[in-house]
Amino acid sequence: MANSNEQIAKEVLKAVGGKENITNVAHCMTRLRFNLKDMGIPSEEKIKAIKGVLGVTVAGGQFQVIIGQNVPKVYDSLCEQGGIAKQEVINENLDAPKEKLTPKKIGSNIMAYLSGSMVALIPVMMAAGLFKAVLSVIGPDMLGLISAESNLYILLDFLYDAGFYFIPILLGFSAAKKLGIDQMLGAYMGCILIAPDLLTLVSEGASFSILGIPVTLSDYSQTVMPILLSVWIMSYIYKFFKKVMPDALTTIFTPFLTMAVITPISLCLLAPLGTILSGLLSGALLALGNATGFIGVGIIAALWEFVVMTGMHMVILMAMFTTYFETGYMTGISLVWMSATWAAFGMALGAALRLKNKEDKSMSFGCFISGIIGGITEPVLYGLGFKYKRTFLGLMIGAFVGGCYAGITNVCAYVMVTSSNFLSLIAYTGGSSANMINGVITCILSFVVATVATYFLGFSKEELAAQ
Repeated sequence: MANSNEQIAKEVLKAVGGKENITNVAHCMTRLRFNLKDMGIPSEEKIKAIKGVLGVTVAGGQFQVIIGQNVPKVYDSLCEQGGIAKQEVINENLDAPKEKLTPKKIGSNIMAYLSGSMVALIPVMMAAGLFKAVLSVIGPDMLGLISAESNLYILLDFLYDAGFYFIPILLGFSAAKKLGIDQMLGAYMGCILIAPDLLTLVSEGASFSILGIPVTLSDYSQTVMPILLSVWIMSYIYKFFKKVMPDALTTIFTPFLTMAVITPISLCLLAPLGTILSGLLSGALLALGNATGFIGVGIIAALWEFVVMTGMHMVILMAMFTTYFETGYMTGISLVWMSATWAAFGMALGAALRLKNKEDKSMSFGCFISGIIGGITEPVLYGLGFKYKRTFLGLMIGAFVGGCYAGITNVCAYVMVTSSNFLSLIAYTGGSSANMINGVITCILSFVVATVATYFLGFSKEELAAQ
């Protein structure tokens, strides 16, 4: 009998060393992501043995416990039981020796900041994206149930736009919370970047300077890196004033002085630098796609699930999210996860059809159901794949073929989806009917090819003879 979410949380909390060993804990779509003071305390084998835990991995300086789609409920219960503030850094033992900053540690800290800040925006992305999907389906481009001039069309359109236009404000709040400073100041920094008067100067092409320092004016709505850089530097300024300011004055002057210092730094340096970095990230993905063509898309799709298993897929996802926020769609390299996910479904079904042993057959079919209905691929990867390693060959072939087709047809996703089950197909709505058709073909092709390849190539003669 499976553990309840509360029981899973209780056992995991105890296994990682309790609240005292946790610096920070957040969650993504399927994993609890711990930053621990002592990584030697938790036993991977003991945590894997907890009913309801699908696996464990250590990557990017984080101890990651794979739960599945019920991870938000487990996370809430874990924070409640441990008295842990959600997505906030818990003060570490000041007597403990400071950890030496190495290139690896710096990289881990950066990724923890990026992922911790952006994961909180997923509900907004999903909600806004679904409004776009509904608009596309019932609008004039597909079913034609409403016209572009109707009130419902206009409503759905601005519900979608609002979710992305105000990204600097939402992300400023989330980033400040991640860094342990006043969240409203983070949101305020986002407001400054998209202040109406500033955008007016941008649209008019006017010049502007602060204390004689010229400002490179730009429209920062729907951007990511400018606010992330600004809040990061702001956190040091805020903590400095918080430390030196007398208690009687801190409520008024700490926020005031923080914003007085960070605003010129942000507008003159950090925000323009963030725009440059965003361009580099987006350009890198585009260049990779252009340089490798559809073959490159297929290769990355074939390797995607292995990147996911290391937990380092967040590095690529950050660049994907940045591109999506600024362009409103993803294509090429940014969509390899769709082909890989549907290939994982096919890997499970191919194994279920091929295996004879009732237990293994039932396990494989259960993996297929949990994937295509529940959107959870970890049982496929960690359960089936680790037991029958050749089944990964079927997954890779299916993902490669689907990825190549997506690259050839230049399939685009206009809707951000957080579910990896069959409903992920709505990601392709929002563009042309041809795009929707090619998107569905991409997934079905990945699924069918992976099923067939797993059936014929996924097991050795010895493994089949033992059935």
